Amino acid sequence: MAGVIPLPQQDSVLPIIQLSITPVILISGLGSLSIAMTNRLGRIVDRSRLLAGAVQKSTDSDERAHLELQLRVMFRRAKLMRAAMSCGVLSMFFSALLILGIFLSAVFQFPLTNLMLGLFGLSVLSLVGCLSAFIRDVFLSLRALEDEVGRVLGSKGDSGK
Repeated sequence: MAGVIPLPQQDSVLPIIQLSITPVILISGLGSLSIAMTNRLGRIVDRSRLLAGAVQKSTDSDERAHLELQLRVMFRRAKLMRAAMSCGVLSMFFSALLILGIFLSAVFQFPLTNLMLGLFGLSVLSLVGCLSAFIRDVFLSLRALEDEVGRVLGSKGDSGK
């Protein structure tokens, strides 16, 4: 049959599958992280809606200013979570393209080494962006909590030392 591309032999398929394991593990780990970030974003959105309602009902100018500050912090946190989730999904996308590249390279004997290295690098850089935005949100939320606890207890900056 003319035009039919022969598939790799069984002995050569196993290394292809083994090469695909790393990006698959990365996708799996990022999927779990995405669930955690989605839950975190949901809590931020819920809290922001409560704060927005409290701001609208507030008649005390000091209380209103405090609530508005909290609402601004929540909005910054939501933007950080959006960035983290976007980078995480982008990392999964690059990993999926890497898997596709591995198989195309093996089945059709295309020399895609540079493309695969580039996709792996982009995936890792996206992962770093994801984790950076995520940890920035964690620090921002703890700083906001410290301010709130300090406001309530009257000893701003008390970190439990």
